Amino acid sequence: MPESSTLSLALSNFVTNTKSTAIPNTVKTWGKLLLLDAIGNAFASTRYDFSHRALLALQGLDTGASTVIGMPANLTLRDAVLMNGTLIHGLDYDDTYLPGAAHLTASCIPTALGLASQIDCNGSTFLDAFILGLESGIRLAAAASGGFLKTGFHPTSLCGAFGSTLVAAKLMNLSTSQTVMAQGLVLSSASGNMQPTQEGAWSKRLHPGLMGSAAITASALARQGFTGPLQVYEGKHGLFNCYMGSFAGQADLSQITHELGKSWECLRTSIKLFPACYQSHAAMLAALEIRDQEHIDPEAIESVRVRVAQAAVALVCEPEENKKKPHNSYAAQFSMHYALACCLIRGKFSLDEIEETAFGDPKLLELAKKTSYEVDPDSGFPKYRSGEVIVKMKNGVTYTRRKNVLPDEQALPQSIMNKFYDNTQYAMSRHRAEALVETVLGIEKISSLRLFTQSLC
Repeated sequence: MPESSTLSLALSNFVTNTKSTAIPNTVKTWGKLLLLDAIGNAFASTRYDFSHRALLALQGLDTGASTVIGMPANLTLRDAVLMNGTLIHGLDYDDTYLPGAAHLTASCIPTALGLASQIDCNGSTFLDAFILGLESGIRLAAAASGGFLKTGFHPTSLCGAFGSTLVAAKLMNLSTSQTVMAQGLVLSSASGNMQPTQEGAWSKRLHPGLMGSAAITASALARQGFTGPLQVYEGKHGLFNCYMGSFAGQADLSQITHELGKSWECLRTSIKLFPACYQSHAAMLAALEIRDQEHIDPEAIESVRVRVAQAAVALVCEPEENKKKPHNSYAAQFSMHYALACCLIRGKFSLDEIEETAFGDPKLLELAKKTSYEVDPDSGFPKYRSGEVIVKMKNGVTYTRRKNVLPDEQALPQSIMNKFYDNTQYAMSRHRAEALVETVLGIEKISSLRLFTQSLC
C-alpha cells in the first residue's frame, strides 16, 4: 500500500496541517476543562500509596529537569510523563470517551505538558497540540467501538499510544512524513491489558504514562530518520487486526477520517463525577434515584439485582467473589456490587468511598454480598451506557429504576470546577486553587509552559 493511501498519512496531515484558527473555540474551551480536570485528578492521586511508590521507583533510576504534578520531584522527561500519566489515571477518575471506552487525556496531557515545558512554548501551541492528538486518538477508539476490550486489551493504552505520539509530533515540529513514521514506530510499543482489573492490581494505572513516554521515543526516532511501517492501523498486523483478533471485522475504520477536522469527536468526551469505572455509572445513578425518591431503609433490603451490558461484565461484575468483597481501593472502583451498596447506604460514591474504612465497612460489604447481576439484552452499548437496578425489600416491595448515560453527556463547567476544588483541597488553599483554575481556563494567554508546569509541582 503506498503511503498516500494510509490512515497514518491522513492523521499526519490532520495534525501537521491544521492551524490554530481551524480549531473551533468550543473545542478549545472543552480542551481547557479537560486539562483542568486532569490536573485535579493528579493532585488527588498524590495522597495515595501507589503514587509515592511509583515516584520512589523512578527517582531510584535517574533524576532530571521535568516536573511532576503535585509532588516535589524532578525526573527525566520520559519518566515525568510516565509519572504524570500514572497520577492522572491512577484513581480512574479521569474523563472517558464512551463510544471507544478510552481515557485519552491521561496520556495526551502528560506528553503535551512534558514536551511543551522542555521547548518552553506558549499556551496556545500547547493547547493546539493536545487537542489535535486527543482528537486523533479518540477516533481510533471510536473505530474499535469497544472491540479491544473483547480481547482483553486496554483501549486507553492502545489508542493513547497513537494520540500522544501525534501530540509529540506536533510539538516537536515533525514533518508529515516523519509523523507517519512516528506512528509506525510507536505501534511496536502499543500495549496494555485488562488483567489488573480482574485482581485489583495497580499496573493499569501505569498504562497512559507508559504510552506517553513511548510516544516521545517514537517521535524522536522518526525525527532522525528511523523508519516504521506505513500500514499502522489497517495492515495485516496493524493495530486493529492484531489487537482485535477475531473481532477485527467489527472495526469501522471509516470513523477515523470521517469529517476529520470538521466534526470534533473530542467534544463527546465525558468528565466523571464518580471515581469509579464508567461502566457502573448508569446503575449508580439509578440506585441513587431509588434511595432519594423512595426513602428506603438499607437494612430492609433483601436483594439488589442489576442489569448491565455484556461489555461491563469483565470490568465491574466478575469475578463476583472479588467484586462482592474488594480488598483495596482500586478493586472497589471496579466493583459494581460495592458501588451500588455505597449509593444505597451512603447516598454517594466519592474518594471517601475508596478509603479502607469504607471498603472494609461490614454494612457496605453485607449489601454488596446481596447484589447480583445479569446481562441486559437491551443495554444500548456502545451508543450509550445503561444500568437497571432492581431493589427487593424484605416486605416484598420492589423498586426499579433504569438510567442511561449518553456518550456526549457533559458535566457542567461549575461541576467540573467543584470537582477540581475537592480534588485539590488537601494540596493547596482554596485561593490558590481558584487562581489555578483561572490560569488553566486562560492557558492560551500563557507565554511560558515551563513556568506553568513548575507551578504545578
